[in-house]
Amino acid sequence: MAISVSVPKNLNGIKTKVALNLTKRQIVCFGSAALVGIPLYFLTKGVIGTQAAALLMVFVMLPFFFLAMYERDGFPAEKVLYFIVRQKILTPGIRPYRSENLYRKLEEREKWKKEVRSLEEKAKGSR
Repeated sequence: MAISVSVPKNLNGIKTKVALNLTKRQIVCFGSAALVGIPLYFLTKGVIGTQAAALLMVFVMLPFFFLAMYERDGFPAEKVLYFIVRQKILTPGIRPYRSENLYRKLEEREKWKKEVRSLEEKAKGSR
């Protein structure tokens, strides 16, 4: 009886874990959440009560957790959000197709040439 371990062929999705099975990015985000959320809890629990302060702390810490954990197609959350904002807000939604009509340009050029010739003939005739 042999022990076998499956090894994935694509190793790009594997991230190095630093401590507690967390990546550096996750540790920084969780630490930032703690630095913001815990003092907020202690500052507000006397004013609005323990339950409300805990809920406020959780809502303030949620964006940090989101930044730490969310990843789509190998991109972290802030890049995904940037892509969404760039696509929906910064670039125009409808880009109509406009072709250059070369025949119309040639027709206009011929029209201008005829008009110039007629003006030249009038100028020669009035001399």
